[in-house]
Amino acid sequence: KGVEVIHTEDELRKVTSGVVIIRSHGVPKRIHDIMEEQGLGCVDATCPFVKKIHRIVEEESKKGKHILIIGDENHPEVMGIKGWSDTDVTVIKTEEDARNFEVAPETPICIVSQTTFNYNKFKYLVEIISKKSYNINVLNTICNATKERQTEAESIANEVDAMIVIGDKNSSNTQKLFEICKNACANTYYIQTLGDLDSNQLTSVKTVGITAGASTP
Repeated sequence: KGVEVIHTEDELRKVTSGVVIIRSHGVPKRIHDIMEEQGLGCVDATCPFVKKIHRIVEEESKKGKHILIIGDENHPEVMGIKGWSDTDVTVIKTEEDARNFEVAPETPICIVSQTTFNYNKFKYLVEIISKKSYNINVLNTICNATKERQTEAESIANEVDAMIVIGDKNSSNTQKLFEICKNACANTYYIQTLGDLDSNQLTSVKTVGITAGASTP
């Protein structure tokens, strides 16, 4: 009773009393500012790993550094991280993005990552940026649990005949698990419910590996 889901800043400005709960992906700094202006209470459930990135981006941008985020620009976590920078922000996700990235030669750069990004891909994209001879400060902000899960999933996928990745089709960390497992095991299947699994695909295999996204029940 009395619970409302808020999607936009305009909707938040219309709230005059109550408590706002911030989900684990976090929000831009301006959302916190609006809540303070409105005199609203706040339960900040932002993941500690994400909060750490907010602090880094805020501090490094105050030093005049260009913020480079490796991740998905449309993901709520990345949208929140961008909102803590006082300077220009660039988000890159692919090899092409990294190769096309350019700023003025004298511009210092701080590189951070979305917490659920593919660790090996992060390293690869950083290598591309490093060859451009910019003054860069690289901070690996991928969640430790995410990195361990990815490493373990890849290890399992290398040893089995088929791999099943369970999780929400919109989950970033689950998508990364699927990508990693698919590279290691061609017979990798991404399912959200049991109904998504075609058991006929597993009739000729002896060993099946299973992994799941971080928020999968």
